[in-house]
Amino acid sequence: MFKKPFSFQGRIRRTEYGLSMIISTFSWFFILLFTVFTFGIGFFLFVPLFIFQLAQGTKRCHDMGNSGWWQLIPFYPIIMLFQEGDPGPNKYGDNPKNDTTGNNSYYNTNKQALVIPEKCPHCKNPNSNRIRLCEWCGGQIC
Repeated sequence: MFKKPFSFQGRIRRTEYGLSMIISTFSWFFILLFTVFTFGIGFFLFVPLFIFQLAQGTKRCHDMGNSGWWQLIPFYPIIMLFQEGDPGPNKYGDNPKNDTTGNNSYYNTNKQALVIPEKCPHCKNPNSNRIRLCEWCGGQIC
């Protein structure tokens, strides 16, 4: 979590985005108080915080398969908190959940989804646990 927080590339999960927004909201408040009491010196702290918010928002947009510019749409940051990201890899990177598709498939080295069959191709016994090695004969299923 929070790997490369100022980078505009990659994808982040809803949890990281939500924590980023909570942290930045409290930071805005404290920087604003610091700026009021120090007569503007704290203004220079706004720039890194603004870049942090933009970067995190961009990566969250990427997780949903959209450009980072989408975060400028009014109320879209609220949607970013609740909408799930794309399952599997998209053009912005791999799924940050390290989840394949949430069902019985996995990804090979070419990032193509492969479905694990219901029966072992060697012994024809059922693959009830949907695993890659047969629980009956020990042979590789996919």
